[in-house]
Amino acid sequence: WGDGTMTKSGYPFVVKTLKRGEPLSSAREIYRGAPSDQVGTFPMILSDGSGNRAAFLYRGVTFFSNETYLVDGAEVKRLPLPAKSNLQGMVDGQVLIQTSEAWQSGGVSVPTGSLVAVPLKALQSGETLKPQILFAPSPRQSIDGVAATKGHVILAYNDNVRGRVMVLTPGADGWSQTPVELPDNATISIASASDKSDKAYLSVAGFLAPTTLWAMDAANPAPTQVKAMPARFDADGLVVEQFEATSSDGTKIPYFIVHARDMKKDGSTPTIMTAYGGFEIPMTPSYAAITGKLWLERGNSFVLANIRGGGEFGPAWHEAGLKTKRQIIYDDFAAVAQDIFARKLSSPDKFGIYGGSNGGLLMGVEFNQHPDLWNAVVIQVPLLDMIRYEQIAAGASWVDEYGSVSVPAEKAFLQTISPYANIRKGVDYPTPYIWTTTKDDRVGPQHARKFAARLKEYGIPYHFYEDTAGGHSGDADIKQGARLQAMQMVYFSQQLEGKASKQ
Repeated sequence: WGDGTMTKSGYPFVVKTLKRGEPLSSAREIYRGAPSDQVGTFPMILSDGSGNRAAFLYRGVTFFSNETYLVDGAEVKRLPLPAKSNLQGMVDGQVLIQTSEAWQSGGVSVPTGSLVAVPLKALQSGETLKPQILFAPSPRQSIDGVAATKGHVILAYNDNVRGRVMVLTPGADGWSQTPVELPDNATISIASASDKSDKAYLSVAGFLAPTTLWAMDAANPAPTQVKAMPARFDADGLVVEQFEATSSDGTKIPYFIVHARDMKKDGSTPTIMTAYGGFEIPMTPSYAAITGKLWLERGNSFVLANIRGGGEFGPAWHEAGLKTKRQIIYDDFAAVAQDIFARKLSSPDKFGIYGGSNGGLLMGVEFNQHPDLWNAVVIQVPLLDMIRYEQIAAGASWVDEYGSVSVPAEKAFLQTISPYANIRKGVDYPTPYIWTTTKDDRVGPQHARKFAARLKEYGIPYHFYEDTAGGHSGDADIKQGARLQAMQMVYFSQQLEGKASKQ
């Protein structure tokens, strides 16, 4: 709404209403957040197949905590919901709420990471809420997606990093659960659903199986495959295995490795590994056509590490690495590499790593802390200067994740892990490949530029590429995306398949 209506992170905090056909000048303000909010304020409309409809506001005070409001005519009322919770839809007058913290209300104890339902009428009347628990995850489970249909709820969840789906149905005696049979060892997503019918579509993808689309009637959940992407690489002779590494605190960290069935376990296989480790985002199996065609078909291996900081096992897995506890995330990643070497599935000379954004920060930290574990490091659109990240692009919105230099203990920790601040002269680093985009308005290109400049200042070899097009994802069009992928694979080939050696 113009100057003075955006938070420091660049998001709007003023909400107005107007009727269809009216000019914007006629809009009437109904709520105002604060410019100090780390995110912003946004409207949301929920409706269901029974004709219920309500308007809500979501105020992102911090990245992970929010205030939820009900718009009731001219009145905007704050709801007594947990700060770490999100509205996920509505069925039969029951509002679906996903929690990322424990919640006590009306004598009900809701575990962290659960899905619950509360009556819309209770939210409107202001009475004490008695949430009904629809799904409470075990320690190795997490919710991946929720969608409301006309009369049911489709719940996609992870069970030890494997996709599962169930249908939840309200009834006179409470809610019932119906498991849905779908391919195993895959990531399952809700592709499309609507409160206008019980028809829905699910997307299923695995490391070696192209993405497939499945049609389902939530009232009679027997899904059928209706479409499939074509195979983009030869998966014959490839296998997927899941192992666990032991981190520095004894926690078991799962990871997947895709490799040739007849691979020699002598440490000679070129291998690349990725992870993310932040913002409660899970990393699950997916069909990576380019990796398959340009890497796996050559007899090489690929690893996906499910380190803490992500959402593979719910909020607790994420919160274990928040702010000053973040070093455990980096220990997890190194532990997976060391486990791979111990199993002789690869070796440091043949091992490369890559990641972007928060994953680019992960790569920068690992580049500094364990230069002996890898012979190739790709740092994509990264955060790297963790002392000044709050002043760069949307950095101020991520204080909930990383901490702030305004807090002495958090500043002291950030100084220990900030990749830009911890480059050292005389260290035998692997030659990294750093890339960014000029128009990255999420992280900003400054991090990558400064890191490369410091390497140059210290006489440390590196590769740097900045594309002038594209945003944070670096793929303004297919041609640019192909170029970036090709450059990365050529780099890995030169470093890991060729004669480049850490010796």
